[in-house]
Amino acid sequence: MPLKKWIFQYAVALPAIFSLLACVQYLKGRSVEYSLEFGVLWAFISVTVFAVRRIYNYRKNVNCIICNDLPGNTQNSDNR
Repeated sequence: MPLKKWIFQYAVALPAIFSLLACVQYLKGRSVEYSLEFGVLWAFISVTVFAVRRIYNYRKNVNCIICNDLPGNTQNSDNR
């Protein structure tokens, strides 16, 4: 499993999703506390769902062009 790659990606995605969701809730007029709680909760839920699905695809050897996680998966645009 490309664990280091995934940890780095999720370490970047989690704060980005948190910031986005918390800012949207704050701009909607919610309190700061509620916005922060909402951002943390839904950022973890979103990243967890994505990570579980990605692990499932990796173990079942399902090719994902965007993720490109499978070993030996070198597709060129010339082979299409």
